[in-house]
Amino acid sequence: MANNWSEENLLSIRERAYLYLKDLILEGELKAGDRLVERELAEKLNISRTPIREALFRLESQGFVKTVPRKGVIVAEISEKEILEVFTILSSLEVLAAKLTIEKLDGDTISKYKEYINKVEESLQNEESTDYSALHKELNHLIYSTAKNAKLYEILSGLSDYIRAFAKIGYKNEGRAIQSMKEHLDIMKAIVNKEIEMTEYLTKIHIENSKKAYTEALNKE
Repeated sequence: MANNWSEENLLSIRERAYLYLKDLILEGELKAGDRLVERELAEKLNISRTPIREALFRLESQGFVKTVPRKGVIVAEISEKEILEVFTILSSLEVLAAKLTIEKLDGDTISKYKEYINKVEESLQNEESTDYSALHKELNHLIYSTAKNAKLYEILSGLSDYIRAFAKIGYKNEGRAIQSMKEHLDIMKAIVNKEIEMTEYLTKIHIENSKKAYTEALNKE
């Protein structure tokens, strides 16, 4: 990844440095308490320290990292209480996104949903070869983007990133990844059929099941 970077486009490098570090945190490669040293990261990515510093500021504003006296910047520990609070907020906002999608439903959007309905159905036939975490991220992006509300998309994307690593913990429960896909499938079909009340119900059930799976998996650790 770092070998292809160039200082010619500083804005691109800032964004890519931010996304790179955030993904390391969300995927669990960087864990709570790990130090993030500007100089070491800049050398590893073969870029200047400025985009690294800006990425760390951005991550700190979102609660992913924090500055500790005599230690510097470290990966923040996010409490179970905070995660459950985010699940609760996510439930309301995903319902809103789904409702807005139905209100603005057009031919292109219906085609996108039918494409993903087929994709999920195929994934359920090929469980062993499917990356359900990646597919889940795609499905979230689909609902968030088709609401066609820039501010809501920004908020939901941030919240979704915030709990991505923790939602994956729930996938450790046997059958949860498959069940989650089936829930998404039902939600998409309800959206295409313009069933607002059913969409709201299914979305709330999906988030509640995800929260429950996370809590159960956490208690097993």
